[in-house]
Amino acid sequence: MAKKRPPKKQAKKRSKKRRTRDRAGQTETLSPKAQMLQKRAAASARQQVIKDIASTVFGTTLLGLVVGLLVEPKLGIALVAALSSLILSFKYQRQALYALIIYVPFAGTVVYALGGSAILQLAKDLFYIPALLGVVQFCRKNRLPLVIPAAIKLPLGLLLTLVLLTLLLVNAPQQFQSEGEQPIIMGILGLKILLGYLPLIACIYYLIRTSKDLYFLLRLQVVLVLVACSLGMIQYLMLKTGICSATAGTGEELFRASTAARCLVGGSLLYAPGEGQIRLPGTFAAPWQWGWFLISSAFFSFGTTFNDRSPFWRLLGLISLVAVMIMSVISGQRIALLLVPSAIVLLSVLTGQIANLKRFVPIAIVMGLILTFLIVRNPDVVQARINSFQSRWNASPPIGFIQNQFGQVMGEQEGIFGRGVGRATNATRTFGETVLLETYHPKLLYEIGPLGLLAVLMLYTTLTISTFRAYRATKDKYLRGYAASMWVFVLFISYFPYYYPLDVDPVGVYYWLAAGIALKLPEIDREEREAAEAFRAEAEGRSPRLKRRRKKTPEFV
Repeated sequence: MAKKRPPKKQAKKRSKKRRTRDRAGQTETLSPKAQMLQKRAAASARQQVIKDIASTVFGTTLLGLVVGLLVEPKLGIALVAALSSLILSFKYQRQALYALIIYVPFAGTVVYALGGSAILQLAKDLFYIPALLGVVQFCRKNRLPLVIPAAIKLPLGLLLTLVLLTLLLVNAPQQFQSEGEQPIIMGILGLKILLGYLPLIACIYYLIRTSKDLYFLLRLQVVLVLVACSLGMIQYLMLKTGICSATAGTGEELFRASTAARCLVGGSLLYAPGEGQIRLPGTFAAPWQWGWFLISSAFFSFGTTFNDRSPFWRLLGLISLVAVMIMSVISGQRIALLLVPSAIVLLSVLTGQIANLKRFVPIAIVMGLILTFLIVRNPDVVQARINSFQSRWNASPPIGFIQNQFGQVMGEQEGIFGRGVGRATNATRTFGETVLLETYHPKLLYEIGPLGLLAVLMLYTTLTISTFRAYRATKDKYLRGYAASMWVFVLFISYFPYYYPLDVDPVGVYYWLAAGIALKLPEIDREEREAAEAFRAEAEGRSPRLKRRRKKTPEFV
């Protein structure tokens, strides 16, 4: 017997409810005409992008061809890549931001594949600076703040004042007293390394418009982790099977990473299993940068594993998290071997996932089974890494090492200013003599003095508090979980005393990236809840019951 058709009013009511659910779930139902117009607009936009890329590449290729024939072929290729990236990034700032995120894990590979020039270390700024200039213009046009959150204005202003005074009173006199050095350039580069990527917070805040943009960025990060870890695994297998040669030499040469042993990707590498020495760089320029990439990736992969709306992406997040843990063992990175599991435990507790038994227990069981299987299959590798970690710890306990570094710097401290901005920054050694300090806070004390160190800690503390408040203000359970993961990352890096991860890639970028994501999440959450309430009210034929309305941020086109 055929089913009776529902009355017209009832069908209309159901249609309204369906449309409400679709819109609240970000799958808006459009009329056929609206869908056709949307497809035409998308096709037109794609054609415009293709035209822009084609014209840009054609023009820069002609210039690069001339330079390549007259000067050097590699220089011509580099010029084409640099100019194309710069021009297109000025036109498409949001895509430039994504390009920056994509480039960071593979920067070391690109640099050494093109000869290892120090200038290539700054290649990522070809994406970052155009995106930042676009955001600056957008903020000026719409009278929006560039410094986000507003709470950091005071400590940031204080820090900039102290750094500029140090440049004026310390670096500038050194410029006239020393021969063959450029202390002012050292200071400018040191300032760029210290605060150059802080505006990345504003880039994230204005360029990421909706949860769709946000999920794309976070899922992209998971894909990059998987690709980088896969290349790192191939690198390890090529060394183990003899396709790539092990580190050659005698004495200290067997205990020092070198570009002469470079294999497939990355830069400086150490592989002398007979001496118990394995330090793989993965896709980065140096092994310890790879270690900090693995540590940072644990936070991003954890966030996707537990908080993505899609089961497929949660599975990929889990796979990337397992890959990070495996690479932290086989790459020979002692700090990653300690901090990756510690970060996962810290995240489980501080984000509250450990209390979410329905999701936490299955993931923990799957991860535990995978890692147990790998440990049982490779007991020698695991034991060798544990022994290496223990020997390093016994030879130089971290707490004692940090105390010695502080003692060394305080013994040389003179006055309220430091010894010069950039004087203990490894990247500035091209322009003058630098001091090797392997812990971050003694390095800041040496460069900008006690007041400068205090100002830096005030800035990081204020940012940590702001990201915590943003996490607490986020109501959606998925977005809230991501905000918690980003806040824990900011907290962890802000006060971590060992080494200087904030000075170099990838943490020098990821720290500000995580802060920007955390600070943007409450606004995305609020806008989506207001939109959902408006759709429900429309379906029910009533006025929306919204809380105090806030001024909506203009959308970056």
